[in-house]
Amino acid sequence: MRRWNGRMTAVFLFGLAVLFLAAVTAAGWGFSEKALVTDFSRKNLGPGMPYLFGTDWLGRDMFLRTLTGLSMSIRIGILAAGVSSVLALLLGTLAATMGRTVDAVITWMIDLVMGIPHILLLILISYALGKGFKGVVIGVALTHWTSLTRVIRGEVMQLKEALYIRTARKLGVGTWEIAWKHMFPHLFPQFLVGLILMFPHAILHEASITFLGFGLSPEQPAIGIILSESMKYLAMGRWWLALFPGLLLVFTVVLFDVAGESLRKLLDPASAHM
Repeated sequence: MRRWNGRMTAVFLFGLAVLFLAAVTAAGWGFSEKALVTDFSRKNLGPGMPYLFGTDWLGRDMFLRTLTGLSMSIRIGILAAGVSSVLALLLGTLAATMGRTVDAVITWMIDLVMGIPHILLLILISYALGKGFKGVVIGVALTHWTSLTRVIRGEVMQLKEALYIRTARKLGVGTWEIAWKHMFPHLFPQFLVGLILMFPHAILHEASITFLGFGLSPEQPAIGIILSESMKYLAMGRWWLALFPGLLLVFTVVLFDVAGESLRKLLDPASAHM
């Protein structure tokens, strides 16, 4: 019988995290209409059956609202992190391959973005673009590329000195062809792990600016909206309006982190002997 090892644990955790996140996304998408249904005959009910997370002041099912809000946050996180990761890959590769001037400009851009308080820059971009879904996605995408860009740049700098890269250059192979055919396969593991680890940051920042009123519109059942509205009712003893959505948000963020760390171990050759 095969011994259970670290790689098998990583595969199990990665699969479990992806399965849960996919189920939440699909369930939230499917229950989006039911999450908006109001019924004053069941308003302010505590957690129990049949309403696991209770109901709010309009009689809306908090379990369905939470699932719908998490589903929207996950979709925003995936889209924003995807755009940001591709931007990081392009800029990191350009910085390392296109000469000192391009490298200096991109490094200056990284320092500029990282020098501005993260939430402040995100709020400014989102507000300038009219808030809403588009403003949040673009704002998150334009503020999360810097760290991965530095990682990609460092990796490309090392690859440039590899013997096969120098040989290809001497044989007249173009810069972009070298980057695509010879560098990208080596960069892909770092890119993929960086992409997944960017998800939790994107989700938390989306929820944060929505909570502050600079993100998604109030009529959408986003987690930030749910938490913001629940603050008015905590003093009345309706603790479930904030507790369960907050816990599920934290759990979702942790699962993304688990998925990223598990994938990193799977892509690391040294972990084969764990």
